[in-house]
Amino acid sequence: MKLDSIELIQIPKIIDPEGRGNLSVIEKDLLPYDIQRVYYLYDVPGDSSRGGHAHKEQLEFLVALNGSFDVILDDGRSKRTFTLNRPYRGLLIPTGIWRELVNFTSGAICLVMSSGEFDEADYIRDYAQFLLFKGA
Repeated sequence: MKLDSIELIQIPKIIDPEGRGNLSVIEKDLLPYDIQRVYYLYDVPGDSSRGGHAHKEQLEFLVALNGSFDVILDDGRSKRTFTLNRPYRGLLIPTGIWRELVNFTSGAICLVMSSGEFDEADYIRDYAQFLLFKGA
């Protein structure tokens, strides 16, 4: 998959007419897979990074539930940065894409919905190995 075909996905947003807050919902037709695992990152210091890996098979959908952070995607040839800062927009990361999460604001929460359960064999954690995997 080419990086230029990756876009933020709008999550349905229901605005309460009485001003009591908004609601967003992720149902099975929003993502091209059944969610098998959900986890979230929080209390990440602003000068830290997360990610630093790619998946061979798993897809992941990231949402900034609070605050903001940048997601740098790398296909082995080029890079593209997405800023996640709205709880009604998410980023679907295809297989075989290296990701780095950086620039976390104070209180940022990153929700991740994965297409598979944790499997260490699905991770590529070394960038040189990732480049070999991509044939770059």
